[in-house]
Amino acid sequence: MRIFLIGAGAGIGEYLSVRAAIIIRKADLLLGSPRLVDQINSRMKEGAVRKAMTSPREIMEELVRFQGEVAVVMYSGDTGFYSGARHLTKSLEKAGMTYELVPGVSSVQLFAARLGRPWQNWKLCSAHGRILDPAAEMEEGKPVFFLTGGKLGPAEICRQLTGAGMGDLTAVIGERLGMPEEMLYSGTVREMQEAETDSLSVLLVDPGEAQPVRHWLPGIPDSRFIRGNVPMTKRDIRASILARLQIRPGETVWDVGAGTGSVSVELAIAARPGRVFAVEEKQEACVLIRENREKFGVRNLEITEGRAPETLENLPKPDAVFIGGSGGSLTEILECTRRVNPEARVCVSAIVLENAARAGEQMEALGWKTEVSQIMTASSRNAGGKHMMLGGNPVWLITGGCDA
Repeated sequence: MRIFLIGAGAGIGEYLSVRAAIIIRKADLLLGSPRLVDQINSRMKEGAVRKAMTSPREIMEELVRFQGEVAVVMYSGDTGFYSGARHLTKSLEKAGMTYELVPGVSSVQLFAARLGRPWQNWKLCSAHGRILDPAAEMEEGKPVFFLTGGKLGPAEICRQLTGAGMGDLTAVIGERLGMPEEMLYSGTVREMQEAETDSLSVLLVDPGEAQPVRHWLPGIPDSRFIRGNVPMTKRDIRASILARLQIRPGETVWDVGAGTGSVSVELAIAARPGRVFAVEEKQEACVLIRENREKFGVRNLEITEGRAPETLENLPKPDAVFIGGSGGSLTEILECTRRVNPEARVCVSAIVLENAARAGEQMEALGWKTEVSQIMTASSRNAGGKHMMLGGNPVWLITGGCDA
């Protein structure tokens, strides 16, 4: 038995490769979405079996039962561009079944051709089954191609970009590419946020001559944050927290006792496209976190209003946790973290030496290897035309679970 995973290309089959068409004519079994199965019907030999299905589990069951010579599984677009083929290949390899991938013309290729532009310098993103932060994707200053899907269609992406201050960028929507009713729409991102489009749509956002969105490095200046009357973790401390937690792109992070959200914002920037959950019980502080989230455009920052550890039980498993305020429940918060993910990296801040010692003891009792660091905060003022640094208060950072 030979198994082929074929990319059908865009539209109604006009972009199907010659090799793919030859294989389909020889197929005894063809599986795929209802739309593709119907469109391919006229290309198959008499007696061939066609079945509409997309679940990798169901497809695997069908292939295991198959007794013919050639089986084909169809996918829209290209098998190598955000295709469901990647899920099936894992199952086939696990079962020891050989297969061949036959690529097709992807939506990005067809879209670029319609626009008369090369696409090798575009950034390619998909909203299908993924957490996507459109504003973060624009940071490099490159044209960004969005393969839209679900709730994150072209209008919603443009709405989020407009909210992040990018409403004047140029946007082009490609709808039902390769089909008779194909349409292209262009305008500003602000204009496109009201567009009503088909579910088979793609979006290109072009920054043109605009400067790339600034990618903040750890230690954003304190003056950039909206502060209010809520205590804020200072710049040097935030940079040290980021250095100790070693946040990686795509990770899930908890910020317990988030205050103004200054640490949450920095964690969210570092974790993109992962998620950061800012846990805070004070309503005034939650308002500030929301304002700072909007100011920095970190859509991957989610706010959980409530007291820890009770609110932590319903959050996704963290890869890293920062505890800036525990409300007297540090032991319970650490126990919850350890129970949910024993491998989590944890950093606790303390401004009183006794609390720092107690945190270290509790973390070691739970099985974490700990490291204690003292960071001196500092303030400055001008005196007689000279800039003077004044001594501040020490802050202890107790780190557990990461490399010492």
